[in-house]
Amino acid sequence: MRYIGPRSTQEGESLVETHTPEELLGPLNDVERKNAPERLYTTGDVALLRNGPRVSVVGSRKASVEGIRRAEFLTRALVGRHAVVVSGLAEGIDTAAHETAIALGGKTVAVLGTPLNEVFPAKNRALQDRLMRDYLVVSQFPSGYPTGPASFPIRNRTMALLSDATVIVEAGEKSGTLHQGWEALRLGRLLFLMESVATNDALSWPTEMIRYGAQVLARDNLEDALRNLPEHSVGEEVTI
Repeated sequence: MRYIGPRSTQEGESLVETHTPEELLGPLNDVERKNAPERLYTTGDVALLRNGPRVSVVGSRKASVEGIRRAEFLTRALVGRHAVVVSGLAEGIDTAAHETAIALGGKTVAVLGTPLNEVFPAKNRALQDRLMRDYLVVSQFPSGYPTGPASFPIRNRTMALLSDATVIVEAGEKSGTLHQGWEALRLGRLLFLMESVATNDALSWPTEMIRYGAQVLARDNLEDALRNLPEHSVGEEVTI
């Protein structure tokens, strides 16, 4: 179903499409259906969701300089493998992933924690407009939905569903990114933790995620990991 959304851009009004997850991803199994939204709203090229592999590059909003560099390095490698870079349009790691993919001529998809007619953070308005015009932006929240703190963990679970693999570049003990990591594991999707995160003794969550199947991603195994990315993934639920 299509309608013209209320959000204005420099090109005029945005064309918003409404889909069920099955229309975008194909049939869902019981595990995938459990946390899947009833519908998804999109602006842009939905064919990007069919040009996998789709890899989420996610992490801290208040990222370190080293974290930003790692996100850029990883995104460069993903673009080189013709992967679709998925992220959440937040500050920090997300912004670095989207901007690097665009700069390198790659493909990128943003999954929002707000309706499509809102921008958060406001400083990313130009980036969101660019993604809507030339790439793809997805939200499970209809226009007028009251955005709150719970919206972003919900968004992260949906981003895990839309992605064949997730890479956590940098995240603290209470980062919302962890919701996506746990959901990726529950879905049986590939979950990678950057080595700098996995070996950080100040963090307790990487050890737990590795125990449930997360893999450590380092420079010396990056090529092998990317070479083995699936085009699509259907997993079995892991009890966590």
